[in-house]
Amino acid sequence: MSQLSRLEQYTEKCRQEVLLVSVDVGGESDQILIFRGFSSSLMRSTAPDPDTPVLPENARILTIDRLQGPYNPAQPQYLQQGLTWETMELLLANAGV
Repeated sequence: MSQLSRLEQYTEKCRQEVLLVSVDVGGESDQILIFRGFSSSLMRSTAPDPDTPVLPENARILTIDRLQGPYNPAQPQYLQQGLTWETMELLLANAGV
């Protein structure tokens, strides 16, 4: 299962949370917003088909921010910022993902 799929499953279980994921895609930065099992790029176009991956295989997760949902970009309510994938894996395991 891909990292993105695991993060999507996490937000399905923790429905009050939003994840803001900073990634590197071939040397370019992107931010992915994940809420209730769905992902959307904030910097690139996102395919309308939810089965089309938002992240290509060569994407590398840099940091993950946990926010209180629903997401308001004007007033984000951070629960945790700057998590590494290794730290997030512990939260995923605790959520059974």
